[in-house]
Amino acid sequence: QGLAIAQYDLGRCHITGNGAAHDEKKGARLFRKATKQGLAEVQHGLWNCFKLGSSVVQDEEEPVKLYTQAAKQGFADAQYCLGHCFLIGGCCVMDEEEAVKL
Repeated sequence: QGLAIAQYDLGRCHITGNGAAHDEKKGARLFRKATKQGLAEVQHGLWNCFKLGSSVVQDEEEPVKLYTQAAKQGFADAQYCLGHCFLIGGCCVMDEEEAVKL
């Protein structure tokens, strides 16, 4: 029925192989579907897939977009991680002022 939290949970099951067949690509597809519905936890989870190269091709721009979306929703883990990215660079342009804001 397209319930974001269910897609997220099932995606995690596939990525970890816990409770469903281990299939990282299927898990990432489910994460993407849930992300489109604006669920912050999923945006954060899909970022980990991008950053770690798990389930999807490594990407440097998409993680920042996902973290920004989740951070704007008040998701503390995303705010912290996005701030860390701005502080040390790596996945985005280093910006200490932006890091402090987060």
